[in-house]
Amino acid sequence: MTVISLKSRPLTQLLGVTSLASLMLLAPGAHARPIDSDTVIDSSAPLDSYQVSGSATLTANGAATREISAASGTTVNLDGSTVDTDNSAAALSLDGAKATITGSTLTSTGSRGLGLGPGSEVLASDSSITGATRGATVNNSVLNLVRSEVRGTGATSLGLELFDGTVNASASHIVGGQHGVLIRGDSGQPAGQGKLVLDASHVEGQNGAAIVVGIGAGRPVTADIEVRNGSRLTASNGVLLQVADDASATLRVNNSQLIGDIIVASSGNADITFENAASFTGRLENVAKLQLDSAASWTLVADSQVGDLAMGAGSVRFGNPGDFFTLTVANLQGAGTFEMKGDFATGQADFLEVTGVASGAHQIAVSSSGSDPLAEASLHLVRIGAGDASFDLLGGPVDLGAYSYDLVRNGNDWFLDASRKTISPGTRSVMALNNAIPTVFYGELSTLRSRMGEVRREPGKAGGWMRTYGNKFNVAASAGTAYQQTQQGLSLGVDMPVAAGDGNWLVGVSAGYSKSDLDLGGGTSGKVDSFHAGVYSTWLDPLNGYYFDAVGKLNRFQNQADVRLSDGQESKGDYANHGLGLSLEFGRHLRLGDGYFVEPYAQLAGMLVQGNHYALDNGMRAEGERARSLLGKLGATAGRTFDLGDGRMIQPYLRLAAAHEFARNNEVRVNDNRFANDLSGTRGELGAGVSLAWSDKWQVHADFDYSNGDKIEQPWGADVGVRYSW
Repeated sequence: MTVISLKSRPLTQLLGVTSLASLMLLAPGAHARPIDSDTVIDSSAPLDSYQVSGSATLTANGAATREISAASGTTVNLDGSTVDTDNSAAALSLDGAKATITGSTLTSTGSRGLGLGPGSEVLASDSSITGATRGATVNNSVLNLVRSEVRGTGATSLGLELFDGTVNASASHIVGGQHGVLIRGDSGQPAGQGKLVLDASHVEGQNGAAIVVGIGAGRPVTADIEVRNGSRLTASNGVLLQVADDASATLRVNNSQLIGDIIVASSGNADITFENAASFTGRLENVAKLQLDSAASWTLVADSQVGDLAMGAGSVRFGNPGDFFTLTVANLQGAGTFEMKGDFATGQADFLEVTGVASGAHQIAVSSSGSDPLAEASLHLVRIGAGDASFDLLGGPVDLGAYSYDLVRNGNDWFLDASRKTISPGTRSVMALNNAIPTVFYGELSTLRSRMGEVRREPGKAGGWMRTYGNKFNVAASAGTAYQQTQQGLSLGVDMPVAAGDGNWLVGVSAGYSKSDLDLGGGTSGKVDSFHAGVYSTWLDPLNGYYFDAVGKLNRFQNQADVRLSDGQESKGDYANHGLGLSLEFGRHLRLGDGYFVEPYAQLAGMLVQGNHYALDNGMRAEGERARSLLGKLGATAGRTFDLGDGRMIQPYLRLAAAHEFARNNEVRVNDNRFANDLSGTRGELGAGVSLAWSDKWQVHADFDYSNGDKIEQPWGADVGVRYSW
């Protein structure tokens, strides 16, 4: 009898395995059925354990078995099958073997659901793998999971234990009673290296961390982890990745959103990259390098430290409103955005400190507010130790209430300085809406002036008319704030002669609508919808050509502000008010012979608009006082009438005038700050038009205008209309 001494030969050599971990994987239960040739089993097969050897292939189609072990060079195919064991063996253990698992369930109530020894490779799809101590163990092997679940059921179990090799999980779920995944070195090997790829998958630690790299105790391990396409990491203790002493991890997160902490031991190492709009909300502890690329973001939840921070068009957000955090970085490079907050009243602000070298061009996005600072002070936002880094405010000066505040550099420090301020977009929108009302009113009034000019050419006839018109105004900053106004409208009316007085009077009524769009630049705009109704009258002396026109008009203005703030947010506000206006014009229509005529005139027009109180939805308060306008005008119209007979005619004409606005300082208040609008001043006006009649009843008209002055320019104005006389 031959006696084999265990002391003279290692147990691993006696059993033909490479490590103690492999020995654990290959410990089948007693009375396993040997398979040494290709074998197919189905639901009619007895409930047995199987041990596959040689180069055999075991195929199970809809079968139910106990544990299966497969030696090097063999293959196991499970399709719609169940492997269930209650002893210390894995439900399926492989050592240098291959397996395809489809729509199957592997369960071990005493050990691992799946154990892979060195050189093994498994593809598991649409399957469930469950073990009491480990869902699966992978040692120097490859495990591919597709739409599958790997679960450790015990309180201290692991979902997946990776000694060496690669695990690729696609649309799968890995969950452990304690940690989700442990990547470690084999106790029988000097070092370990593992790769974990999660694609649209979920790793969960029910009583610990999601992923743990290393166990310390002088066993080095290197882990390469990819989390992509909406994958998630969750953990009961909030730790998404835990890196032990003597361990090193590279984590790359692509297009996934993670919430939790990443903790690295003092002698561990972690290199982390977020890319492709990935986001991370949580704490970093002892992370050597963090890279934020392609719209990726990190949201701080507490004061944080990181070694090297590389910004590749990513962003760092310093917590939620009301939180003020400090981020300390050893070195900074690249180009990125830091979303920060500040409170001038308390002096609190987020703070970025680079203790070493900072380089690259970075932007600071400071949250806007509709409220004014309670104190004029400076908020310290950035300090660097050395380097050529630059910091600028994203979107320009920060909007805080009525004013916007700029970033100031002093040596290696950057401050938000409340003493350097400009009028904010919100304030400019308030001023522009208040300032636009006179131009809305006079733009509508021009159609009535044109109508009464037609009446003088054919006095004594009643008629109805309709006009469509448009105007463009460029208002200069000297008027209070700069903006462009584009007006479109429609007016209609009817008039008739009256027998009162000397019988030379004509009276009419009109109504209409116009819309004015205001463009203040930078995405800030306004809108004024104007509804108007009015009465008008004209008197003409048919003998000497003297005339007198009067117009009274009532308007309802519906105003809306749409403000684009410095931090990219939008704020809106709206209100309605009413206006009353009156225009008086006196002139003389002089016939010069051969169809020529000239018409000198003087006009005085005024309007009064009620004040208003409203608020933008970011908290900004606005109050406009009663607005006024008083416009005087001197001018003349000259033209020629070509009589074509049978009521037909063509009448071109030119108009030249000088206008002066007398009203000054239409004041508005924003958060109790006073601002003055002022369109006062003189401007010149030039117009041209033509009137065409093709019968004694029908006539069309077109009129074009240009004006320019110190504070306002009208690059174009046009109205086109038709009238019917009877």
